[in-house]
Amino acid sequence: MLAVPRLFPALRLVVVFVLMTITIAPAAFTKEAPSFERYDVPLYDQVLQRIRDKIAARFGNERLTHDRYFIIPFAYENDGNDPEFSHSFITVVRVFAYGKSPSPDSEFKVGAYKKWNFEALTISWLPADFLENPNLCVFCGVGARLFPHLNRCPISPGHNFNLQQTLQLASDAKLAVGMWGPYEIAKPGFDLAVRRKHLLDSGKIKYRADDRLYQKPQIAISCFHAMASLDEPFPKGGAFGTGFMMWGLNGTARVLIEYTTRANRKGLLLEPVDVKRDRSGFVYAPARDSNRGSYNPFASASAYRR
Repeated sequence: MLAVPRLFPALRLVVVFVLMTITIAPAAFTKEAPSFERYDVPLYDQVLQRIRDKIAARFGNERLTHDRYFIIPFAYENDGNDPEFSHSFITVVRVFAYGKSPSPDSEFKVGAYKKWNFEALTISWLPADFLENPNLCVFCGVGARLFPHLNRCPISPGHNFNLQQTLQLASDAKLAVGMWGPYEIAKPGFDLAVRRKHLLDSGKIKYRADDRLYQKPQIAISCFHAMASLDEPFPKGGAFGTGFMMWGLNGTARVLIEYTTRANRKGLLLEPVDVKRDRSGFVYAPARDSNRGSYNPFASASAYRR
């Protein structure tokens, strides 16, 4: 969190404004051109296969004697990291022990990969009509970024979208999609995600990208806070309750740091996390084997066209 020193009011306002332009510095890495090996494979299928392969690699040929659980944090953003084109979301996966399978009436996405059965859910909180009207109001009005009461963006009915729908939104807008993990978590971590999904699906909470005035009275939250602090119904996060430039890749990185510092103490995360080195991505490319027109903020990325 960025601290603002005690200064004269006018000078303090200038300091705050400057702080709002600061972003998390990108990790130092040698960027490689994206891989075009799976360029013709749709974005969703690329992401799904990567998740499956990374989880399956943990098991080898062993028979699972107990269920295992994983979390995969995501973000998407455009070249300018504009909040209107940014989103943070997570998927959690349960892989069933040998001989077990999801219940026939499971409310989650279910399936099988190789010899393992699984179920998965996604927390991706957006306005309910976002598929038909993907025009996100984040800050509207002079001074809205500094003073939340000046923000004229409406409160909207919210909807929790699944992974395929969310990645289709990113693909349609030709955005860069970041992925961390999968990280193994304990069962209570999976259960927290289930409870958060139920809370979002209940209709009790609405959506607002700038939720600074609406968390405490439990009216509306953003995508950032929908996936942050899963053990708190209305979490706080970042400077001034929402953070500056805490959207897209920066936003998910901030949430992942929180998971590491908080969830680890509760034994929910079962392995170390490196926010910078663990990140990989998927980038839109308008033509095969061409980087022209691509936004690639990743050290390692796979190109997609649809």
